[in-house]
Amino acid sequence: MVPLAVALAFLPLLLTLLLRCRHYLLLLLRAVLLPWLRDRLGGTSREQRAFRYLLAHAVPGDPRHVLSTFDQWSYRREHLSCVGPDKGKLVERLLRERAPRAVLELGTYCGYGAVLMAAALPPGARLYTVEPNPRHAAVAEKVIRLAGFDEQKVELIVGPSVEVIPRLRERHGLPKADFVFMDHGKRCYLRDLQLLEEHGLLAEGATVLADNVVFPGAPRFLRYAKSCGRYRCRVHRASLEYCRAIPDGVAELCYTGAR
Repeated sequence: MVPLAVALAFLPLLLTLLLRCRHYLLLLLRAVLLPWLRDRLGGTSREQRAFRYLLAHAVPGDPRHVLSTFDQWSYRREHLSCVGPDKGKLVERLLRERAPRAVLELGTYCGYGAVLMAAALPPGARLYTVEPNPRHAAVAEKVIRLAGFDEQKVELIVGPSVEVIPRLRERHGLPKADFVFMDHGKRCYLRDLQLLEEHGLLAEGATVLADNVVFPGAPRFLRYAKSCGRYRCRVHRASLEYCRAIPDGVAELCYTGAR
């Protein structure tokens, strides 16, 4: 009777925790557990399944339709960790305001962000996008070309960012980036920002956007950006892609030059 009484005493607390964490538990189910199970049972990855859906439903050569088809998949089928339509509007607005000539994306994943940014770039501008995972890069390459962008507009570079960044100028012809979008491993944000500084790859006045700085978070990156004296920094509050109940944010940095 005593163990039962103890269990009953903790029941309200347990129910309260479940209610407060229900959105995170649902995300765990949709973003991790169910895709893992489908990967094992079907023998294909969620990224490959998403691309097959694009082939069946998206209009080739129409970036907007490719993105909206991606959104349908992520809302109705399986969660994909892309920037998504809501935060994507911020990225598009800043790109159109700044009209950069050279854009660097760290973390191509399935190509959603690359398509979104390429569609918002002015004529003659170029996007360099870096993806460390060869399997994801293979899907992204097909998505980018399906949307109608050739290698002159979007160059996909496969490899870890820590290895790619130091050779961007020499091997890929990127003198300086006017706009950088970070959406790769959050623990890599600070390291890669400092690498860009070290190799002189940030143009004065360059915009650096970093996704998911609230969830799952990038606290060391934010502390550095706010305290180093090289950036003006603000965080745009938003919600997690395809999960409006989970708060998130995008950091916007303006590079004021080396100190």
